[in-house]
Amino acid sequence: MKVFAVCFLAAAFFWLMTALNKDGYSLRLDYPIHFDYDETEFVPVEPLPKTVSVNVSGNGWNLLRKSWLSFAERPLEYKVSNPLKANFINTISLTDNLAEHFPGIQVNYVVADTLELDFERKKTRIIPVRVDSSGINMRQGYVISSLINVSPSLISVEGPASMLNTYPDTIVVRIPTRKIQNNYDEILPLNIPKVQSVEVSHSNVLVSFEVARILRNIPALQ
Repeated sequence: MKVFAVCFLAAAFFWLMTALNKDGYSLRLDYPIHFDYDETEFVPVEPLPKTVSVNVSGNGWNLLRKSWLSFAERPLEYKVSNPLKANFINTISLTDNLAEHFPGIQVNYVVADTLELDFERKKTRIIPVRVDSSGINMRQGYVISSLINVSPSLISVEGPASMLNTYPDTIVVRIPTRKIQNNYDEILPLNIPKVQSVEVSHSNVLVSFEVARILRNIPALQ
């Protein structure tokens, strides 16, 4: 059995070596891609693909090397000159550019999976943050004795102009603690919607205020 196993492994090894030396193999690879555009002025509505699928053919050894090392290669640079008018990736241009990254391999075509583009101008909104003071639950006999401090009192949201409309004009923070009787100093979540392609400057705020106990009036001496 040992001799049979050794012979089988040797035969499989030589068969593999012979097969890899042949031409005419085809393979689908995912190659890294980087989009070059003015990121200070424009933002993609949907996340841009990080890889592009390409069908290539050639020698078995070359294809095997590329399949292992494709993500170690420098990304393909794809320039978007006019983002507002770019609706899709130019596959012909992309195929020509990919040929430079695959020496010794024939680039047949780009697989059209996610080739649509959708850019908008980048906008920024400043939204005030306030505390729902009427909803603060105090223990009987205690009152808020200072201003209610919120830090930061303003947050910024940045992203596609159409998506910024989903955010409210004012973000209201509600205090969940009940029967408060001590000075309050807590970090609270803003609970604002998470929208794709929109960056929010803060997800939490610090809320603080002082609390005092109401004392009964001492009757005057006769």
